[in-house]
Amino acid sequence: MKRTTLSLIAGTTALAAVTGFAALTAPDGTAAPAAKPTTRLPVERAGLVCPAPSTSEVAETLYTSYTPAGADSAPAGGKADPPTAQLRTAARAAGDKPGQKPRAAKAPATVTAPGKPVTAEAEGASVPALTGAATGALAPGWTVQQTTVVPAGGARGLLGLGCGAPDTDFWFPAASTAKDRQDYVHLTNPDDTAAVADIELYGPEGVLKSQFTEGIPVPAHSTVPVLLSTLTSEAAQKDVTVHVTTRSGRVGAAVAVADDKLGSDWIAPAADPATSAVLPGIPADATSVRLVAFAPGEDDADLKVQLVTATGTIVPAGGGSLHVKSGMTAAADLPNLTRGAVGSLLLTPSDPKKATPVVAALEVVRGTGDDTEIAFIPATAPVSARATVADNRAKGSTLSLTAPGADARVKVTASAGSGGGAPASRTVTVKAGTTTVLTDLAPAGLKGSYALTVEPVSGGKVHAARTLVLPEDGVPMFTVQTFVDDRGTVEVPTARQDLGVLD
Repeated sequence: MKRTTLSLIAGTTALAAVTGFAALTAPDGTAAPAAKPTTRLPVERAGLVCPAPSTSEVAETLYTSYTPAGADSAPAGGKADPPTAQLRTAARAAGDKPGQKPRAAKAPATVTAPGKPVTAEAEGASVPALTGAATGALAPGWTVQQTTVVPAGGARGLLGLGCGAPDTDFWFPAASTAKDRQDYVHLTNPDDTAAVADIELYGPEGVLKSQFTEGIPVPAHSTVPVLLSTLTSEAAQKDVTVHVTTRSGRVGAAVAVADDKLGSDWIAPAADPATSAVLPGIPADATSVRLVAFAPGEDDADLKVQLVTATGTIVPAGGGSLHVKSGMTAAADLPNLTRGAVGSLLLTPSDPKKATPVVAALEVVRGTGDDTEIAFIPATAPVSARATVADNRAKGSTLSLTAPGADARVKVTASAGSGGGAPASRTVTVKAGTTTVLTDLAPAGLKGSYALTVEPVSGGKVHAARTLVLPEDGVPMFTVQTFVDDRGTVEVPTARQDLGVLD
């Protein structure tokens, strides 16, 4: 064997030995630490989108901006930029230059410190859609609540919406193209590049044909409202499921509903398709409840419909099941559902061996005759870590907590704005298969609105909703917002030294 070949073999063996030793030891000669599991760290930036609140000249809108206080919202060390949390107009003004950042809104509701809600008012029909971003210590859990009162006119009602994070996929059951409904899907683009969206409509017989639902452009920093009834030439449908996706970019999406007889409110996005669903917080005095569901897969869904009450889970009279055909929207009226007690609807597979994912929402009506008001409750995922709904009032706010599977302990914190007293926290136990209702939540010395934060402590899954009631001239105006996990933390993998990659 030649000398050069022997030298090459010896060198390779030595390198392998050194590399193997280095992979097992640290530079100081100690053993290299074992890989640690991923950890959760607070997010450093969060974005939200608020659609234009109303087209009514008499509309009065209140924005409430809030970041929960807590260990995961502590500012990072080093020379970081000051944290911010600000809303800006989504639409550009005349004279704005290409690439120019959006202007700050007239009512920015700028948060300056965690744990203190900040409010701002806006009036009339010219209030624009808003986009916002929070950074640093103000980003984890940042939320904005948009509450609009329209005392008269065709859009009369109380409209409530938690401004949502931009995304690429949204489901909206319980929409409509009926003649007495004006349903607009609002698409808002918070980014510097244009987005392209598709809107699919599904009725009781399947997809509604249209030539106008594909490739809807949403320019950068702008909002596009689309009237659903103009998207299809087919006959008007009382119950429609709307599916919004994007081909490029991302948008915020919500559906504004105005019913000529019943009032108005927003439909927030429903939880992603799942084999079971919880729709929490049906008011005790609801005079009409209509369930709308859609099965997006290839299989039909047979659902068991139950009501989760304060004392247990029951099958409501006249509405214990619902068959949902694949690709079609199904609906069922649930008369006399609550019978004077707040409850939550639970949907599960009739046969657990044939579980099919569905999306669902409720159309809820309070009042009778001309004095009625409408609201919508989408199916919501359980709160995994923390969720907040801002803009609660001393009178008229009700919190519903539902534990469908096992007992759960939940921490509830009420935080007021400037001059509203110290935050008030309590731990609540929700029994398995029941709904717990809380009404005495306002902090002592409250001088305005307050924010409610829900954090699971132990036990099973918990779904939550807040009902806000603001009567106006005999009309029982109300709105219901479900608690959506604030995604205030993100998983970060832990790195370790490993020279084995040199092998």
